[in-house]
Amino acid sequence: MPKFPVDAPKKRVIKAFEFIVREREHIVMVRKNEDGSETPLVMPNQSQIKSGTLRSICTQIGISR
Repeated sequence: MPKFPVDAPKKRVIKAFEFIVREREHIVMVRKNEDGSETPLVMPNQSQIKSGTLRSICTQIGISR
């Protein structure tokens, strides 16, 4: 299993999680699930996303690292 990134670039994280709804101080995105439901995601609008924040986003939407 590859190591979890220490910091991830914002563009790479946004590319992994689908659709941006709003981008201001925080980025609000929506991830479409396989069953047709949608999961909202909120993350800070910073150039680098810290590993703890990224890990909690992954936990909230139910995907493995």
